Amino acid sequence: MAIRVWYFLVLSLVVPTIVLALDLAEADVPAIFIFGDSTADVGTNTYLNDSLARADKPFNGIDYPYSRATGRFSNGYNAADLIARLMDNDYERSPPPFLSLLENMATFKRNLLKGVNFASGGAGILDDTGNKTFHRVISLGEQIQQFSTVKPNITGIVGADKADSLISKSVYLISVGSNDLFDYQIYNSSNMSPDTFITTLLQAYNNHFKDLYNLGARKFGIISVPPIGCCPFERLLNGTGGCFVAMNELAQTFYQSIQALLQQFSLDFQGVKYSLGNAYFMTMNIIDNPLASGFDDIQTACCGNGTLNAQDQCSPSSKLCPNRDNYLFWDRFHPTQAAAQLAALTLYAGAQEFVTPMNFSQLALVHI
Repeated sequence: MAIRVWYFLVLSLVVPTIVLALDLAEADVPAIFIFGDSTADVGTNTYLNDSLARADKPFNGIDYPYSRATGRFSNGYNAADLIARLMDNDYERSPPPFLSLLENMATFKRNLLKGVNFASGGAGILDDTGNKTFHRVISLGEQIQQFSTVKPNITGIVGADKADSLISKSVYLISVGSNDLFDYQIYNSSNMSPDTFITTLLQAYNNHFKDLYNLGARKFGIISVPPIGCCPFERLLNGTGGCFVAMNELAQTFYQSIQALLQQFSLDFQGVKYSLGNAYFMTMNIIDNPLASGFDDIQTACCGNGTLNAQDQCSPSSKLCPNRDNYLFWDRFHPTQAAAQLAALTLYAGAQEFVTPMNFSQLALVHI
C-alpha cells in the first residue's frame, strides 16, 4: 500500500476531529514555541558557523519547495513544521528560527507574536550534550534563555496583560533527548550506570520545565525518544544489521521516567497541561508492520553511503534513493518527510496508546 494511500485512510478517520480542533483552537493557540534537537530544527544551526551538525547542503531539502536545503534534517518538512500546520492553518510550516529573527530586526517583533523555533541539531537536555561531537550546539537550557528574551519583547508589543495571556495560552513543543542517550553511549556508559544517567537526565529536564513554567508556559507538547537503537547508524554499529537493544531499552526507560515526571509536575504546578507522545511505540509500530504503514524499507537510510547507506552523513555526494516516501529513514538518524507526516498526524489526533493523557489537538483546545 502506497504511503499516500495510507495517509488518505488515516485522514478519513481523523479529519473531522482535526477540522473541529482547528476551528475551535485558533483563538486559544496564539503562538507555538518549539524547543529541542534536529528533529525540530528548521535552520538554527546554519547560523552557528562552527557547528558540525548542519543540514544546509543537498540532498537535504530535495523535496522542500524549490528543493532548498534549509537546515532541516529531512528531505522536506520535519515534524515541527507538520505539527504547527495541524495546530493552526495560518502556519505553512514551523515558526522561524530565533537566530534568523535576530538577523532581520525589521520583522523581529512581528514574527514573535506567532511563535519562534529555538531547536538546535545535536542539542540535548544536558548542557554539554552534543558539544564533543558537533563542537557547537544550543542546549535546551540555552534555548530557554533565548525564550526569556522573547517574552519582554512581546510585552513591549501588546502590553503586560495581553502578553501574559498569549504566553500562557501558547503551546510549547519540545522534542529532545536522543542526543543525550547517544552521548551516554559514546562517552559515559563505562563510568555511569544507566539508572544514574536517567536520574541525572530527569533532574535536568524537570528544572527546564520549571524554568519554562516560571516564564509563563502552561501547555506542553512533549515528544519522547524513539527507538534510536533501530536507526541505520545504530544498526551499523550493531554489526548484525539488527536494532541495538541496549539503546532501545534506554529509550523505553526514559519514556517511562518522563511520564512519571510529567504526572508529578502537573500536580505540583497549577495550570499545567501536557501531551506526551510515545515516539518509541509509534515508531516500533511501523518497524514491526512496515507494509501496513506504507513503508518498503525501515532499515536503510535514503541518503548516505556504504552499508545501510549509514556510513556517512547525507551530502551532495551521497547515494540517494528515488522513492523517498517508501523509506522510514532519510539519513542515518532522521526520519523522512513521509515518516514525520505520519508522526505529526498521530501526535495530533492519535489515541492514548500513542499520546497521553490527551493528544495535541485536545491540548490545543484546553483553556488556560
